[in-house]
Amino acid sequence: MWKGRFQKETTDRVQQYGESISYDWRLYAHDIRGSLSHAEALVEAGILTRAEFNAIRKGLREIEKEIAAGTFDFKVTLEDIHMNIEAALTQRIGPAGAKLHTARSRNDQVALDIRMYCRDEIDAIIAHLETLQKALVECGLKNRNAVIPGYTHLQRGQPVLFAHHLLAYVEMFERDCGRLADARRRVNVMPLGSGALAGSTIALDRLGIAKRLGFPAITQNSMDAVSDRDFVAEILFALALAGTHLSRLSEDVVLWATAEFRFVTLSDAHTTGSSLMPQKKNPDVAELTRGKSGRLYGNLVSLLTTLKGLPMTYNRDLQEDKEPLFDSIDTMKAALAVFAEMMEAMTVNAGETAAATDDPYLLATDIADYLVKRKVPFRQAHEIVGKLTAHCVENNRQYPELSLDEFRAFSETFDASVFKVFDVRTALRARTAVGAPSPSNVAKQLGRWQRKLAAKKA
Repeated sequence: MWKGRFQKETTDRVQQYGESISYDWRLYAHDIRGSLSHAEALVEAGILTRAEFNAIRKGLREIEKEIAAGTFDFKVTLEDIHMNIEAALTQRIGPAGAKLHTARSRNDQVALDIRMYCRDEIDAIIAHLETLQKALVECGLKNRNAVIPGYTHLQRGQPVLFAHHLLAYVEMFERDCGRLADARRRVNVMPLGSGALAGSTIALDRLGIAKRLGFPAITQNSMDAVSDRDFVAEILFALALAGTHLSRLSEDVVLWATAEFRFVTLSDAHTTGSSLMPQKKNPDVAELTRGKSGRLYGNLVSLLTTLKGLPMTYNRDLQEDKEPLFDSIDTMKAALAVFAEMMEAMTVNAGETAAATDDPYLLATDIADYLVKRKVPFRQAHEIVGKLTAHCVENNRQYPELSLDEFRAFSETFDASVFKVFDVRTALRARTAVGAPSPSNVAKQLGRWQRKLAAKKA
């Protein structure tokens, strides 16, 4: 492709070192679509005849079918997907194929391809996120009466509905959907026509190309257009943060499935055994997902490090944007798909969760609230319940086991009504503030998410 300037071929080692066809071949459909739109513009500009365009279109469609079928012969010597397709096209249809690259560079060509690829993959990942949200909502609906301890510092704090805990992750994943959708707006800007860095003296109808390719806007600076990879970094960040949320959910699932918690049982289809210990049932899906978050972080840092010292405009370093992007997209799609499957098949052990919430200490804050409602300042109420708890711990007793006189020894504000506090269901029903886990609130949220996710699928 640059034989006019060079007297020697690049060495085999350089060719192997510089090739990207081993991974950027996946851009073939986007590359062909972009080339067809570019060819239309060349016809409009009088560079191509309609007959030449028809030959180009026929040749590109044949190449596309061969790549999809796995029969196309990729050549490392041609470096990338762009030159592999162009060389094959020219070999098949002759001079018309050699005209196709008029008024464009591989710099704006790859910028176009990667943006179209990212648009499609963002849409696919959002769909996967919504499938996982639906699985979490369905699990909440199936187990709407299950109560578990809510934790801070991994210490039991207050009782919550299991569905409320799951809905916390539904909210997280909704923010992930929002971040990806927002990033898509910045992806959805058409760079073709920027050339290598300064456009071309052959002015094509960029707005027409953009319209054919579904872009609502075109780039306004040719130098920025060919060197911008902000949108890739933004996607990698959104995926890394989604990975964080998946990792946190994975940790919860791992804990819930232990013999110590026994809150859930994972399906045999989503667990593995031990090569040595025959009794084991390991939550490998959750553990692998927790581990893969590190890959997502690494891919983001890799790209940012690549970008940080680049001068304007295009530099070959930018070839390093694709492998991190492809890996993060593949990793996230696989993790979301298998996790949704696992959550759909998971069983909640209501007896175990009920036993875990049969812990009066979970209602310590409710006792403090009881005092506050009787005009005791909160800090004083907090101290009273703290001393009451210390007394119970020292004497190996629980709140309900104390007599009224023992309660009144800590505060004369207590009366017989304090014993009504020691009911988990009563405590949950009292949590009626917006966002709190009362059964009525959680039922409304489950219904809201059911409707919202159903509307997205429609």
